[in-house]
Amino acid sequence: MGPEEWLAQYDKRLTEIAARAKEAGARVGQVGATATSRRGEVEVRVGASGVLEDLTLTPAARALEADVLAQLILDTTRKARQIVSTEIADISASYLGAGPALDVIKQHLPAGVAAGKKHDEDEFFDNPEITR
Repeated sequence: MGPEEWLAQYDKRLTEIAARAKEAGARVGQVGATATSRRGEVEVRVGASGVLEDLTLTPAARALEADVLAQLILDTTRKARQIVSTEIADISASYLGAGPALDVIKQHLPAGVAAGKKHDEDEFFDNPEITR
């Protein structure tokens, strides 16, 4: 293989990598999650960065003591952030595959989050140590 052919292949590979990175970035930018408390008093929506974007309190939330409601909001927000983190890890895994880059992403997931493992509501409430 001559230098021109090698350079053309290298340039093609860089173009492919840039396109995949742009696609991954667009997918991550669309990630968001909504979580609802077990009895429905609180619903939150977080964006890809985990920032709270929306908070809805039902009339049932008014019956709660302020400290209980505050904790319920925090717990529900953590649950939504976990969902977002898992989605981002899954997207990253599909583009990066296993390796050091994915390991770095996994290190920044909330405690108890395994990349690629989604917990359903029954599992979450049966195992309170899982933070969603």
